[in-house]
Amino acid sequence: MCGIGGLVYTRGTSPKPQDVLDRMAAALKHRGPDGAHFARLPHADLVHTRLSIIDLAGGDQPLSAGTGTLIANGEIYNDPQIRHQIGQSHFKTGSDCESPLLLWERNGTDYARGLRGMYAIALYDSAQEELLLSRDPFGIKPLYVTEFDGGLAFASEPGVLLAAGLAPRTMRTSARDELLQLQFTTGRETIFNTIHRVMPGETVRVVQGRILDRQHCSALPDVQPDQPPLGEEDALHRLDAALMNSVQAHERSDVPFGLFLSGGIDSASLLTAMARLPRPEKLRTWTAVFEASNAADEADAAAELARSVQAEHETVQITAPMVWDHLPAIVACMDDPVADYAIIPTWFLARKAAADVRVILSGEGGDELFCGYGRYRSAIRPWWRGGRRMWRRGMFDGLNVLRTQPADWRDGIMAAEVNASTAPSRLAAAQAVDCAEWLPNDLLIKLDRCLMAHGLEGRTPLLDPVVADIAWRLPDTLRVRGDKGKWLLRRWLEQHCPAARPFAPKQGFTVPIGAWIAKEGERLGSLVAQQDCIQEIARPDRVRALFQAAGGRKTGHAAWTLLFYALWHRTHIRGLAPAGDVFETLSQ
Repeated sequence: MCGIGGLVYTRGTSPKPQDVLDRMAAALKHRGPDGAHFARLPHADLVHTRLSIIDLAGGDQPLSAGTGTLIANGEIYNDPQIRHQIGQSHFKTGSDCESPLLLWERNGTDYARGLRGMYAIALYDSAQEELLLSRDPFGIKPLYVTEFDGGLAFASEPGVLLAAGLAPRTMRTSARDELLQLQFTTGRETIFNTIHRVMPGETVRVVQGRILDRQHCSALPDVQPDQPPLGEEDALHRLDAALMNSVQAHERSDVPFGLFLSGGIDSASLLTAMARLPRPEKLRTWTAVFEASNAADEADAAAELARSVQAEHETVQITAPMVWDHLPAIVACMDDPVADYAIIPTWFLARKAAADVRVILSGEGGDELFCGYGRYRSAIRPWWRGGRRMWRRGMFDGLNVLRTQPADWRDGIMAAEVNASTAPSRLAAAQAVDCAEWLPNDLLIKLDRCLMAHGLEGRTPLLDPVVADIAWRLPDTLRVRGDKGKWLLRRWLEQHCPAARPFAPKQGFTVPIGAWIAKEGERLGSLVAQQDCIQEIARPDRVRALFQAAGGRKTGHAAWTLLFYALWHRTHIRGLAPAGDVFETLSQ
């Protein structure tokens, strides 16, 4: 895993001085602590910071072949197959990121269609003065661009473009409203006025410093409605093969790796598959537990499951004082803002695991592909049976806290709903909306930033084309049965690891952020209410009242969102570093 950045210039434009590239490299260092390398090419500059995972000695980037120069952030899981197809003698290194470069020599702009993995790639052709920017179909790895007078700049994180002075710290109010109501932002546009996402599955072609065209590769297979449905036994057999294939591919590493174990179905499935593969040493697993009387806690179940496969397991206890001490730093790593309180345990788990491993497998994607959320089941019920449209209400609806109720915050979700209308069923359409927006713009940003803040690579075996191909072909009866989502995944887990108790009621994984805020409600509420960015959007008296009532589920989530936004705005719009704990930071 690495950090990438660079610039391509229009003809006649002088290249930026080296100190701009140095600032980019400094801002990318947490993504690649093992070294920084530069390539100053005709009409282009490339920056790469490396976290060494594969070919530790010989895998430094940029990589070159013919007129092409490549930098990449990610892992190419079908690298062994590509090497066999092309011929090992054509490769100069053992790096899996050399495969995209040699595929490009053979297939041109279609090279990314031959890749299986998670990646953000920049590939510059000096002869054609052409840059290709490619992102994996699920959007596991991030990539951002901004145009400036004289060219285009790109980077793994918006904060890199801000730190290098390539984009202004100005905000789109429509995206701010999305953040407040959804806790994430949708689509190509980011919250920053001039910074845009390369979309999941896109290859963007930039010629002489300007975007010329885009190609797209979907993460989800095209399923025809007249295809015969899979039977349960056949589906279980295919799922077993797909999971084992994916987990084995995702374990490829020249450094130690482990697993985040939540006690839920997704991480239990990964642990079960990992335990069936041969390995020279014990599996390593980590689980978070919260110090709060009303917090959902599956730490004991996770520890018992780890013991059942003889994994070396650690429980990471997270307390309110720990959160208040580190929250400014946690929010600072979320430059593309995600006000999902799951950033808290993810950041602390990453900090703990980074002392022992460099790669973490995690269960993101299981709910979206195998139909785990209750909102999917609700979305397909008729209204008279309690059916509800997904994302129909915003976080601040009905609270009378904001000065003006946001009007267009649901536009991005509506666009995703239109695009998902061709899905094979209403249930699949609901899943497709989340795969398009919630998954890449909340869950995967959270995982990427919280892990990379500690120089830790995150891998998601459930978000793999082999797994997606079987998950997306399931009939609705194998996705949901009664009140149980993820039916087929539960059946698979029941067969291969009964100790996971996949059909037992689950407590879930809930951060007690509302209870923690309520205990400090008067102090925190006053500090948040006095921030200029909060006074612009909310009534201070209502903010203070909200924080003192934060013990409720809705009020707690809303108070957390304002706290997150106040800290985020201070760091990423005002450009101020954290200044101590949350109270000290907000006091300055």
